[in-house]
Amino acid sequence: MATVMSDLRDRLAIPDQRLVDLNDLLLDPQSRVVNDLLAVVARYGTPEEINRKAHDAGELPSLLAHVRETSPQYLADLEWLTARRDEGAFVSVAGYRRGVLGDRADTMAFRDDMAVTLEVSSLQYFPWVAAAARRAIDDRTLMPGRWIRVRKMREQELDGDLAAVQAAMRIIGASVVETLDTKGTDGSNVHLDGPSTITGYFGGVGEPNDHPLLWADELLRYYTTYGVRQVLNLNPGTVLVGYLLHRLGIDIEFKISVFMGNDNPYAALWTFIGAKLFARADGSTALVGFNWSNSVDNETIEIASDVRRALGFEDAVRFEHHITETQKSIVRQPYDRRDELIELADHVPNISAKHEGGDPAVDAARPHPSDILDYFRDKSEVVASGDWEALALDFMDKIDATNHTARSLTEHGLSFVAAANLHR
Repeated sequence: MATVMSDLRDRLAIPDQRLVDLNDLLLDPQSRVVNDLLAVVARYGTPEEINRKAHDAGELPSLLAHVRETSPQYLADLEWLTARRDEGAFVSVAGYRRGVLGDRADTMAFRDDMAVTLEVSSLQYFPWVAAAARRAIDDRTLMPGRWIRVRKMREQELDGDLAAVQAAMRIIGASVVETLDTKGTDGSNVHLDGPSTITGYFGGVGEPNDHPLLWADELLRYYTTYGVRQVLNLNPGTVLVGYLLHRLGIDIEFKISVFMGNDNPYAALWTFIGAKLFARADGSTALVGFNWSNSVDNETIEIASDVRRALGFEDAVRFEHHITETQKSIVRQPYDRRDELIELADHVPNISAKHEGGDPAVDAARPHPSDILDYFRDKSEVVASGDWEALALDFMDKIDATNHTARSLTEHGLSFVAAANLHR
């Protein structure tokens, strides 16, 4: 049996000539698939110029200047948030642990080396940041260390939310991911005509024809204008484009969406093969977040963790796993993976606990339970419908669910990553 296994394994070796063939394609001056992408990049300058523009655009004074121009009413909240941060109004990590465990916290050893990132989605509107911060101060709870956004980019750019949220994340010390408008729900996907045809999304997930180039163009625009560095990615074509942009020297990053459908170790291996193939000389990759399909079990994540480690990405690529989901339009409820997370978190590092819904019992009882389709609504329609307060309440339920996970981790001697500048 061992001999048979060895013979089979040897057959998997990839000949060096395969890499030569790939390089010939990538370096061929007549290669249209490469030339079309390079033409998009060239409109923004050299990679060094692009990164310099993005660095300057992402500095807090530059973002505040955008806020002052588009939504000056948000400045007061940003100033308030900065002042509360500077005066230490938010609970410290040690203080939070004592609040959960009492005196036991002072003698427990927490697994800080395996800290789970607290993640919430979707942060649709800037005012929700201040609301979450006020509750965190009042209740001595936590602000997440990672925030995902799915609001229309152009809409939030025009009303000032984009710059305000980017500024807030720099103030609190958290990572933030934006979802570009070129994602197939903009009329480009012929399968789609609103929620009634949403299943068509899975007939060609979101980036048909020239959309990867439009995606790259949109990403570079927001990168150089607002310093937006991390975006959602949900299509094999745009994943490859992300790898290539980073390989060129542009410091963008992306996380793979749950809609990508990575639901087994072999899907993970394929994704990591691409990351390894196009990694820079220092081993870095644009892939920083890997969101699993909701159907994965712990064994799949454990096997994929071995792959991630073997290819050198354990510290670089975070496994982002849905702990809760919206009540409507995405999964069968009740959906709650918190207990499974606790089983994983002491031996699989670099996990993010993503909360897309409130705890199921709470969320389901709301007059307007959370709904993934709310992400695709225009703000004007949300306000006109009278749903604004309901959506804000749904978001606060997600913040509460995130804190529920933090509490459970703490009770088991495990650790978490919250907003770094607030919870020291």
